[in-house]
Amino acid sequence: MAEKTIPILPCRTIQSVLDFYTALGFEVTYQQTSPNPYAVVERGEIELQFFGLKRYEPTESYSTCYVLTDDVDGLHESFRTGLKAAYGKIPTRGLPRIGALKNMSYGVRQFLVTDPGGNCVRIGQRTSEDQHHRPAPKETFARALHHASLLADSKEDPAAAAKVIDRVLCLEDERPTPVQRLRLLVLRADVAGRLGDVETATSALSEAAAVQLGAQERESVQDDLERLAELRA
Repeated sequence: MAEKTIPILPCRTIQSVLDFYTALGFEVTYQQTSPNPYAVVERGEIELQFFGLKRYEPTESYSTCYVLTDDVDGLHESFRTGLKAAYGKIPTRGLPRIGALKNMSYGVRQFLVTDPGGNCVRIGQRTSEDQHHRPAPKETFARALHHASLLADSKEDPAAAAKVIDRVLCLEDERPTPVQRLRLLVLRADVAGRLGDVETATSALSEAAAVQLGAQERESVQDDLERLAELRA
């Protein structure tokens, strides 16, 4: 037997969602306007379906689904290129938006895409056969990064992530390594942007850009440096 699961996601208006997924390289394979707004988009083996709901509020959406791929870096780059061509820039805050590539603590490398309907599509590639959450590190700053990343990108709670980062960066008796400081500041700028806190985002980006790293250190945080460049742009 062969089975396939197809998510059916809500949106206020169909066309803005279709325009977004078309920019990502999807093809609209079905669309109806009556009796109810409905549409289907496909890209390779990925199929998503949408229905219109007039009283739906995208900013309050909890709708999500997960897409597994064997080329998460390739999809991320392709999506970014398409969005930049369609929107003139890569949207990283508000709706719609695309998140950064991250190696998560549960054995996947992933990024999040949130469409104009507020639906979050999580796209990941397994990096380990063990899909359980790894224990949080004991070291202060590594632990903070672990929890803040999960809050920001798994629970989508940027306010909670901001609190974790602010608390640890205010410590007077401990100091993060340059790599830890850069990663914390980039994530802080990211979540500040999602919260509409432009002042904090700008300050964190400036501090992150000023962190001095050696060649090996830069290589170890390539994803974070790319995100820093995106957010500054």
